[in-house]
Amino acid sequence: MNKSYRTAESVCKGHPDKLCDLIADSILDACIRKDRASRVACEVMATKSKIIVAGEITCSEKVDIRFIVRSVLREVGYNPWKFTVFVFVHNQSVDIAAGVDTALEARKGIIDPYGSIGAGDQGTVYGYATNETRELLPLPLLISHRIVKRIDDCRKGKLIKGILPDGKAQVTLEYEDDKPVRVKTIVVSVQHDRDKTQEQLKTDILNNVLWQCFEDFPFDDDTEILINPSGRFVQGGPAADTGLTGRKIMVDTYGGLASHGGGALCGKDPTKVDRSGAYMARYIAKNIVWSGLAEKCEVALSYAIGKANPVAVDVTSFGTGKLTDEQFANIVQEVFNLRPAAIIEKLRLRNAIYSDTAVYGHFNSCLFSWENVDMYSTIRKAAEKYAD
Repeated sequence: MNKSYRTAESVCKGHPDKLCDLIADSILDACIRKDRASRVACEVMATKSKIIVAGEITCSEKVDIRFIVRSVLREVGYNPWKFTVFVFVHNQSVDIAAGVDTALEARKGIIDPYGSIGAGDQGTVYGYATNETRELLPLPLLISHRIVKRIDDCRKGKLIKGILPDGKAQVTLEYEDDKPVRVKTIVVSVQHDRDKTQEQLKTDILNNVLWQCFEDFPFDDDTEILINPSGRFVQGGPAADTGLTGRKIMVDTYGGLASHGGGALCGKDPTKVDRSGAYMARYIAKNIVWSGLAEKCEVALSYAIGKANPVAVDVTSFGTGKLTDEQFANIVQEVFNLRPAAIIEKLRLRNAIYSDTAVYGHFNSCLFSWENVDMYSTIRKAAEKYAD
């Protein structure tokens, strides 16, 4: 019997880093609503009573960034008028734009429209899926997301009194032969009012959060449960910790339980393959697992800036596949159009509401188009030629 432990974390929407991600994606949404061809690379920093928005934004209409920032602060649970908002944005570099857009003259006579957008950057993006959960995500990550979302809901709905916007959760599960068998450790930290005692907080979190989040995979008497293990957590949010966009990329993706290329997702329009490529890689991996051809799968797509086609496609099935990894890679290139314009169209990325992805993970909702499993039969049909 092979025993191992796997850990993942998630954070509440009032966590300083997640607050910045949410602001960045809310600005992106506003730009796309006004101009679907907007180019956005938005970075946000939150510290003390200051919110700093910087980056490259090209949009045909004006967007009121300060209004968006204050709306997000209010929705998360902070007083927007206690923050000063600084905005430092400019248009996308003409050199980058030229690399992404093929000139109209060069497109004349070209039948295939998908070559008209090159990758907005170089790098490798990864998609992952595992059949250990219905959502095809690692179970420790899935439960961590449940916990922080439940905390946010309890705060907003006033089911738990005296808790504030900042918080995080971490779950460690014990695995036997690559299957989760029990909950080893649960760690929850929640910001709270000065007059709320630690005992009150622990009772509230246990009764109103943890029991509900572990209904389908219960913890036991030997599970270590740590609620605010550092003790008092009154000062939180940007007042206690500087927040930045793109600093919770493992929370956004697979909890560190799969590969990551290092590129952040939030605040970027879909011409950036850090985002669109990562969504496509997840879409492919999920459909491969859903097809029953592998128990878990990781897809890697590598791009060069300005080039439409990926320079490399790699698939890893971790020894669980009914085909070789090379055969899977061949099927992926045969079945899927991996050029940025084709990805944007296939996954309807000009219609996505990106602020919905900024918290609780980018792959944790059936409402996201890249979470569809509508290509599994096509994959199975393409695999038939490799059958013995």
